[in-house]
Amino acid sequence: MAYTITEKCIGCTICARNCPVMAITGEKKKQHVVNDKRCIDCGVCGRSCPQAAILDNRGEITNKEPKDQWKKPMIEPAVCSACSMCVDGCRFGCLAISMPAFKGDIRVYADLVKPKACVGCGLCESLCPLSAIRMEVIQ
Repeated sequence: MAYTITEKCIGCTICARNCPVMAITGEKKKQHVVNDKRCIDCGVCGRSCPQAAILDNRGEITNKEPKDQWKKPMIEPAVCSACSMCVDGCRFGCLAISMPAFKGDIRVYADLVKPKACVGCGLCESLCPLSAIRMEVIQ
């Protein structure tokens, strides 16, 4: 079951702008709607909603969390094959394949290059075929 938006929604568009799969639509200052076929149940909409107008996939109200508490992808360079599935899947351009450190260096891997742009959806983690990414709160 996908997340849903209640009548408490004021149409601020924060949830729609933060949704990594563009599953939320609506006009500014009007109640928004979640497309349940696109929603990946990541919870970004609920974490970013200032009105507590979003119900999670269990029907419970979600609460806004400070951005510094959102999980970010932590990449294990020794496991990553630099396949770029995570890079291609990130709508916000948060990840990139690293450049070789020196001429002849073959150790390249996915790297979180824009941590502030990351919404912590976990899509990169789910796309990684080698489980080289885990989501953690960065201290």
